[in-house]
Amino acid sequence: MFSRESRLRHAAADIFAMVVYCFVVGMAIEILLSGMSFQQSLSSRLVSIPVNIFIAWPYGLYRDSFMKLAKRGGNTTWMRSLADIMAYVTFQSPVYAAILWSVGADSQQIIAAVSSNVAATMLMGAAYGYFLDYCRRLFRVQGYTTSRA
Repeated sequence: MFSRESRLRHAAADIFAMVVYCFVVGMAIEILLSGMSFQQSLSSRLVSIPVNIFIAWPYGLYRDSFMKLAKRGGNTTWMRSLADIMAYVTFQSPVYAAILWSVGADSQQIIAAVSSNVAATMLMGAAYGYFLDYCRRLFRVQGYTTSRA
């Protein structure tokens, strides 16, 4: 299906997109909305990089399956955005819950945090989809011809 070089290019594009997007958006949310200091946010973002590297390509493949479903549903901009939102929420929420569990949050805290995070993730999902598409084109991912219009 894909050559080794093509798979590496695909993984590199997905990793680049996830690390850059989560760094910038996460820092903005932490400083502007959560009231964290620049130093606290920078520390948080640096710690998140290995997690983002680890989940980026699996997320990209997961998202691709949602895009295939959107294509069957008409491949409209609206359907693709909905697919991006659904992929982002259903993938990122369990990851976030696992991170919270690993740092000792109890089940009520996890439910409250993940529930409130769903609203933000719904907004971020479509934007991330656009950015991921851009990065895949930038990295010239073989066989990647997705467009939103």
